[in-house]
Amino acid sequence: MAQTAAVTSPPAPRRPEDDCVHCGFCLPHCPTYQSWGEEMDSPRGRIDLYRALEDGRLRLDDSVAEHFDRCLGCMACTTACPSGVRYGEILESARVRVEHEHRRGLRERLHRGLIFALFPHPPRLRVAALFLFLFRAIGLQWLVRRTGLLRVLSPRLAQLEALAPPLSGAEVVARLPDRTPAQGDRRLRVGLLAGCVQRVFFPGVNAATIRVLTAEGCEVVVPTGQGCCGALSLHAGRQEEAQRMARELIARFEALQLDAVVVNAAGCGSSMKEYGRLLAGDPEWAARAAAFAARVQDVSEVLARLTPRARRNPWPARVAYHSSCHLGHAQRLQEPPRAMLRSIPGLELVEVPDPEQCCGSAGVYNLLQPASAIEVGARKAENVLATHAELLASANPGCTLHIQRMLRERGADLPAAHPIEILDWSIRGVPPRK
Repeated sequence: MAQTAAVTSPPAPRRPEDDCVHCGFCLPHCPTYQSWGEEMDSPRGRIDLYRALEDGRLRLDDSVAEHFDRCLGCMACTTACPSGVRYGEILESARVRVEHEHRRGLRERLHRGLIFALFPHPPRLRVAALFLFLFRAIGLQWLVRRTGLLRVLSPRLAQLEALAPPLSGAEVVARLPDRTPAQGDRRLRVGLLAGCVQRVFFPGVNAATIRVLTAEGCEVVVPTGQGCCGALSLHAGRQEEAQRMARELIARFEALQLDAVVVNAAGCGSSMKEYGRLLAGDPEWAARAAAFAARVQDVSEVLARLTPRARRNPWPARVAYHSSCHLGHAQRLQEPPRAMLRSIPGLELVEVPDPEQCCGSAGVYNLLQPASAIEVGARKAENVLATHAELLASANPGCTLHIQRMLRERGADLPAAHPIEILDWSIRGVPPRK
């Protein structure tokens, strides 16, 4: 009698959360675990929560959502993990579930709505910057900070105001050229992401990036009409919004025949390098997104590929380097930005103690979780002050704003600059503006 072969189902695909072996190597690297010592506020604790949600053993209530909200997404755990757990993917998936399945309170919905109606939209952000300039110019900012009135009326608006950098009128209206030719023989043709916060609040960083790249033989194109890269939305679980922004940005760049897409904001660069995964499920855009992501490079990566052409003038200063999480952990770029600074004669580069710890900014985390952000930021500020540096180098605008806010609260007036700005000062032989 013939025997019927048993039919077996193919094994279920291994999920990212299944790679966690609970070794605990991540715990001392997690800022929220360091703050509170709570297992559910550690990477492996959040992985357990997500696994239980996926398996149907846990209901997504306020408490569970809060543990995911309280994660900075700094990715320090990924560099510490010996098992290669893709924690970033797990966190993004968890936050997508929270956004789709969990209804927040009215006040929280309004607050988040305000943030995402403003920050990912450069034209709106520029209008806000103009009001901030006038707010400061007529003395209202001094009065508000002196009296603490805004903290009484709206602690969350006070948190937003405390981060505002001083802006000149010229900075508020600054614009970038569409194309800047290379000096000498062209080595690369690159496109520059203008960014949102970077474009509006730190226009000098983009200007310095263009000057340095062209001095090193790169033609720099800044595509007109480019919007947000979607990083803030992606990190907050607003996946469809992030996908739409990614498609729009890819369309602006892909027809320009570029050797590289250059980014000078760490959070933006880490998200853009993940466009292939973000749009993997879209048949029309998957291949285009992967090709685009392969060309994305931080400005320090581009310069690391090029033998220096422009002369570096001596610039004697003691500079503390803050390693942005999305540059050091997410993109694994530790050496290139440091090498950029070490190429400057006379510059003394010093490391901030406990350099791998987050500063507490983490995109819009400091606006959504201000108490935690302040606790994490306080540790970073004390470590920065311990360096006795004359200048802080930071490659992410959110980090710069948050650390300087924490330093101001300690009575410290420590200027900060992007590493590309410091290199630009050296190449031009121009001292920084006081």
